[in-house]
Amino acid sequence: MNKISMHVMSAELFCNTLGNLSAILDKGLASATTRKFDPGVLLASRLAPDMLPLTRQVQIACDIAKNSVARLAGQEPRRFEDNETSFEQLRARIAGTVDYIKSIPASALEGSETRDITVPARERTLEFKGLEYLQTWAIPNVLFHVTTSYNILRHNGVELGKRDFIAGGSPG
Repeated sequence: MNKISMHVMSAELFCNTLGNLSAILDKGLASATTRKFDPGVLLASRLAPDMLPLTRQVQIACDIAKNSVARLAGQEPRRFEDNETSFEQLRARIAGTVDYIKSIPASALEGSETRDITVPARERTLEFKGLEYLQTWAIPNVLFHVTTSYNILRHNGVELGKRDFIAGGSPG
């Protein structure tokens, strides 16, 4: 069993969650294919008129995960283009995000509990210590956007359950 650490609670948690998101997207594409409609309908779907569509939810989940781990490691986050237009491209973005997160060594996050973290947020800058940032901003935001992605697909008739969200569809 892994020791509880900033790496375990950020990088490992985010990689697992994004892996589950990728499996959820697989089910979304399979559902559209089986039901014989354009998968783009799901990609453009949103839960409410003032919420972002599925594609943006996935992009934001990836960005927050990678940016958070980079910031905790004291690094400038790598930028990704927001140009995905298909399920395959979104899954590739998730895979690229996971690869990037895994490229940051666990040792880079040692002591990050007290690291000063700044996050640009529209017209202001948020300031945190590392542990507070992870607990109150990074984890809740990643989970919000992954949950919203799940809910958009579920709302559109994709057969998903709690296991898909928690364990990528595997038993347990």
